[in-house]
Amino acid sequence: MKEHAREQKKTAARRGASRAEKAAAAEQDVLAKIAEMPEADRILAERIHDIVKTAAPDLEPKLWYGMPAYARDGKVVCHFQSAEKFKSRYATLGFSDLAALDEGAMWATSYALKELTAADEQFISALVKKAVN
Repeated sequence: MKEHAREQKKTAARRGASRAEKAAAAEQDVLAKIAEMPEADRILAERIHDIVKTAAPDLEPKLWYGMPAYARDGKVVCHFQSAEKFKSRYATLGFSDLAALDEGAMWATSYALKELTAADEQFISALVKKAVN
């Protein structure tokens, strides 16, 4: 919650900036947060960032509760959670209810990540593309 409060203060401080300036600052915040992560999480977060930016360039990077997230119109569609911050044995790629991943009566909204293969990266890219359509 403290991270979220800091994010809100940064957003308020940027009110006079142009949309492009705000977007650039938000992306810098995300990249700075990723750079602070332990190596295993940082490697995954960097790849996720690249995959999301390529698969859905209209999503805007932003911090969400201190973690990298990707939003449309300010609302988070997907996010990365580091293993270290949440004291978990794996990092997580999650999708909000705004993601268009609905299939039948049940579907996954988060995926555990320990490493990323080329096939995993293709799967994530397809998920992100589907989430924004």
